[in-house]
Order: sequence, then C-alpha cells, then structure tokens
Amino acid sequence: MTKIDAVSMQMLTLLQDDGRMTNAKLAETLSMSETPCWRRLKRLEESGIIEGYQARLNRRKIGLGVMAFVQLRCSEHDATATATFQRIIETSPNILSCHNTTGADDFLLIAVARDLDDYSSFVETTLRRLPGVTSIRSNLSLREMKSSSRLPIVRSDG
Repeated sequence: MTKIDAVSMQMLTLLQDDGRMTNAKLAETLSMSETPCWRRLKRLEESGIIEGYQARLNRRKIGLGVMAFVQLRCSEHDATATATFQRIIETSPNILSCHNTTGADDFLLIAVARDLDDYSSFVETTLRRLPGVTSIRSNLSLREMKSSSRLPIVRSDG
C-alpha cells in the first residue's frame, strides 16, 4: 500500500468532492504554492492512487431507469472460458461493475438498462451467452438510497 500523508489525504478528499478543481484553487485550499501542489497531484496520478477523472451522471435523467444486481454461477473456469467471459463483461456498456465473489455464486454484477424490456434483451443477448453460465439471478433496485464512488480516505503513514 502506498503511504498517504495528511496533505495528500486532504488533496484526495477535495478532489473527490470536486474533480474539476483547478490547481490554483487546490493549492490555495491546502495553503500550498501551486508548483508543489501540482507535483504532488502528478505523483498521486502516476502512482495510480488517482486513476482518472469523470463526470458523475444521473442515470435516470439519461434514460437508464433500471438498475439490477445480477448473480451469476458458472460451470466453466478454464483459461479460454474465463478470457471470453472477461472480454464480454468489459465491453458491455450495460455492466457498471463485475466482482468475482465468494459464496454460492461466482460473480456479482451491477447492470443498467433503459427499462424492463431493454433489461430482458440484455439478459438474452449478453448474459445468457456468457460461457459456462449455469444460473442468472437478478435483483432489481426499487429505490436507490445511496450511490457513491467516494472512498473513505484513511491515513496510511503510521
């Protein structure tokens, strides 16, 4: 794990609040001059702690009214099936995340669709074609109570 000092923790917290914050504003908020602030930010990016920046969209306002939590069970785990499975998962725009999990099921996916008809089509054309899938269970979100990609920033330098 990369050590994160107090200033970097503040920087990460500020950038999670506003990823578009200018270097000048970031430096001012952190009581730093701009050049050291910029260098610190670049180190966080180069080390992979900051993976990128993106706008957070309201899925409903762009027509994605259905969110599903999908549990998949697979019978094939060989290298070829796994590579094909991963390629399909990574290239499907409907799948927001995929986790290999413990328990009865092998994978947990979060998927979105315009409506139930669109979700049904996604299941038929994408999920049912995944190699080795023996079980697909979907739980549809009725109400989203919290949605965040913000991570808790905890000190790691001692």
